[in-house]
Amino acid sequence: MKSITLKYFIFFIAITVLLACSTKKDKFINRNFQALNTESNVLFNGELALQAGLIEVRDTYNDNFWEVLPIERMQTAEEAILPGQKAKNANFEKAEEKATKAIQKRSMLIGGSEKNPQMDEAHLLLGKSRYYDQRFIPALEAFNYILYKSPASDKIYEAKIWREKTNVRLENDALAVNNLTKLLKEIKFKDQIFADANATLAQAYLNLEQKDSAISKLKLATKFTKKDEEEARYKFILGQLFESIEEKDSAFAYYQSVIAMKRKSPKRYTIQAHTKQIQQYDVVKGDTIVLFERFKKLLEDRENRPYLDVLYHQKALVYERLKQPDNAVKNYNKSLKAQSLDSYLLASNYRNLGEIYFYKAKYQTAGHYYDSTLALLKPRTREFNAFKKKRDNLEDVIKYEGIAQRNDSILNVTSLSREDKVAFYEDYITKLKKKEEEAEKLAKVEAERAEIAASNLQNSKDLSISNRSSIGNPAMPTPGGGFSGDSKFYFYNQSTVDFGKREFVKTWGKRNSDGNWRLSSSRFSQSKKEELEDQKEEDIVAAKEADPKYSPDFYISQLPSGKIELDSIAKERNFAYYQLGVIYKEKFKEYQLASDRLEILLRNKPEERLVLPTMYNLFKIYEITNPAKALAMKDKIISQFPDSRYAQILSKAGTSAESLIDDPEIVYKNLYKSYEKGEYRQVYANTDFAIEKFTGEEIMPKLELLKSKIVAKIKGLAEYKKALNYVALTYPNSDEGKDAEELWYDNIPYLESLYFDQAEPTSHKVLYYADNLDDKKVKTLIEKITKFIKERNQSQLTTSIDLYTMDKNFFVIHGLRDEEYAKGVVSILKEFKEYKITEQAIVISSENYKIVQMKKNLEEYLDPSLRVVPPPYTAKPKRAKQQQERQQVVIPTQNPKLPPQQSKGSMQPPSGNDPQTQPKSNARENRNSTPEARSAIMPPSDDVRPKKG
Repeated sequence: MKSITLKYFIFFIAITVLLACSTKKDKFINRNFQALNTESNVLFNGELALQAGLIEVRDTYNDNFWEVLPIERMQTAEEAILPGQKAKNANFEKAEEKATKAIQKRSMLIGGSEKNPQMDEAHLLLGKSRYYDQRFIPALEAFNYILYKSPASDKIYEAKIWREKTNVRLENDALAVNNLTKLLKEIKFKDQIFADANATLAQAYLNLEQKDSAISKLKLATKFTKKDEEEARYKFILGQLFESIEEKDSAFAYYQSVIAMKRKSPKRYTIQAHTKQIQQYDVVKGDTIVLFERFKKLLEDRENRPYLDVLYHQKALVYERLKQPDNAVKNYNKSLKAQSLDSYLLASNYRNLGEIYFYKAKYQTAGHYYDSTLALLKPRTREFNAFKKKRDNLEDVIKYEGIAQRNDSILNVTSLSREDKVAFYEDYITKLKKKEEEAEKLAKVEAERAEIAASNLQNSKDLSISNRSSIGNPAMPTPGGGFSGDSKFYFYNQSTVDFGKREFVKTWGKRNSDGNWRLSSSRFSQSKKEELEDQKEEDIVAAKEADPKYSPDFYISQLPSGKIELDSIAKERNFAYYQLGVIYKEKFKEYQLASDRLEILLRNKPEERLVLPTMYNLFKIYEITNPAKALAMKDKIISQFPDSRYAQILSKAGTSAESLIDDPEIVYKNLYKSYEKGEYRQVYANTDFAIEKFTGEEIMPKLELLKSKIVAKIKGLAEYKKALNYVALTYPNSDEGKDAEELWYDNIPYLESLYFDQAEPTSHKVLYYADNLDDKKVKTLIEKITKFIKERNQSQLTTSIDLYTMDKNFFVIHGLRDEEYAKGVVSILKEFKEYKITEQAIVISSENYKIVQMKKNLEEYLDPSLRVVPPPYTAKPKRAKQQQERQQVVIPTQNPKLPPQQSKGSMQPPSGNDPQTQPKSNARENRNSTPEARSAIMPPSDDVRPKKG
């Protein structure tokens, strides 16, 4: 009976299951069976996979505390995921598979509506897995399916929030704001759903840069969230937002609320909240003892060890604000040793170290730190490009500071008397010997350490072999009558014997195998050995003394002594100081450093060409730093150099340039085209207008160089030299300025050496004055000469109208083979009745005509008594070669006094505002000078070497 009942029961259950498996029938048993199977099997496993994926995402995400944090901790990939491409996270892929399986096998879409109450959960899981896998369009489809097919679902609010989170990721922020505003009016209970909606809305407002609205919504999210991690994050973001809108007190309060959460807040937020509060602390007026006690407590806390990089970095910034750069350097190095994973923190450490060494005038060291900074910054960002430009500019600083320091040192030493030079180099030799002795001792210690390490390594190997071989292996005689190396007896193990010999030699040295070995071999041999060792030491000392580098004469003989060479060194030094002043002024905006270098230059009494540009640049600097000095310098320039270009600029003399086109590039191109056509007079006037109009623009070096070329055509070599000098000194770091400097340095001396009758004439010309081309006499002259060439079949002769000066022209006959032939032509033109040209004719060789046009010295050609033969041209060596030769002159590191009126160096540390939103230029204005004086001529020390990033 029982068996029959059991059979009927099993049959009933089977029929029930078969009926419930159908997804096409809208019955109570079908709905609940499918819902139970969906929730307890497929969705359960899918939720587990989703949570595992979320933990992995949050663990691998690194917050960028240099910017305002996003509301949600999720890294968005830059590259898009293509259709069919596998998910990056296997857990999200598994969660999506489970959700898809539930939808495909358990969905009960009957009559246009979903009857399985778990399908909204399945679509929500599908949307979430796609969202975290950063496939936002498919995720949006999943969330929309819930809204359209299950409008009565208890997950409807959650689905709406996820849809708007997806819209925010798709940058549809305005749409998200509109939808979430409507949703908040629908939500009746202020629970976690309400908090999530407000948090998402706050992110949308942040993306739209509406910070006030974002703050109000984030406050509500902070109040109603049930998750401690979210609460801490929201409070920290509120602190950042209040800080960004300059509400420091509110920001400080929210940072304090993060700290007050203690262990409920993740450590990363707590530490960053501490550092944010410290950044707001007034270290000048506040109690620094309390501040450093706070640092001490944070640094000694074992739980804060993962954040030592942040704490030491912040401590270094405090020291910089206290004008203690040495302590700042120590803490930056400690931050670097902590091996931070924050690449921007590392870059900030290297950058600030580089800035400190830059203001200490240790430019080579600063350059190393700048290189490390660039290696860590993201390429092609605004900050990277700006810093790359600064690093490139530093190359010129290193170059010219090296020239200035080296040449100043050479000139200082050469100015000493013979006795002082000897004393100077004897002191240097003493230090050199001491340094070499220390190096030898260090090398000896290192060698002994290496020997001990090698010996210990060999000993450990020998003992290991001995122990392994001796276990269970008694000594066995070998075929030769001895014992094998497997014996436990000391002298039967070759490895231990070798080890013992090495130890004996190390302890006792090499001893002969005779009696009384502890007393060495004998007194006689010992004394002889000592004598040999003493002799060897004496030989070494004698060899050292014979080395020329230990003699003052070796160094003194290398010093330059000729006046020409010393003048060349002084000129190179002066030009280096000028370049440094302009670089600091134009490229680094470091006006104190710039004025220091230019003031030193003026006290060095430089050549005349440097004086006026130096004074003008000082005037421009004083306009920013000291208006009273600027006014005095302006008056000095105008009174001492009234006819100079600089005086005209300062007195605002010039012609109006209002009629010029506004685009400087177009103006320059038009001027250059006119120059190529030979319209020199017109281009000269228009170039002046352009220079007045575009003062301060990047086009200025090109305009000035073009003007110098026109000056060469109109005013001659002497004025061309001045114009090149102006371009070279006013724009020394532009390509045009460097070209002008090269021309001034080498080409101008060559052209100045050219004079009349130096070369054999190849042809001759005849010149007639033709100043006013509209004059009737000039027109008649041109017609008669043209008639002569045509009637006499002188096809080899050509004519031209050549510009000579601003108001003079020549009518020139070309192609005359020699002087006699040229005089014959002049005679015919003067005496024959059909021509009768009475105007003065000038016969000149083609080579001499080039010199006349170049130097504008026709009067000297016509009157030989006025001629002064210039000195011959001597090719100048390339400057790189000169510098290489001077580097061979040994000048020891010294600490000379600054010139009498040298101002104190302004060793200002960089700004403590590291975030990318705080530009360095803003902080530079607040720097104050320190009492440390820097030598303007000594090289940086090599005692510090940065680590590469």
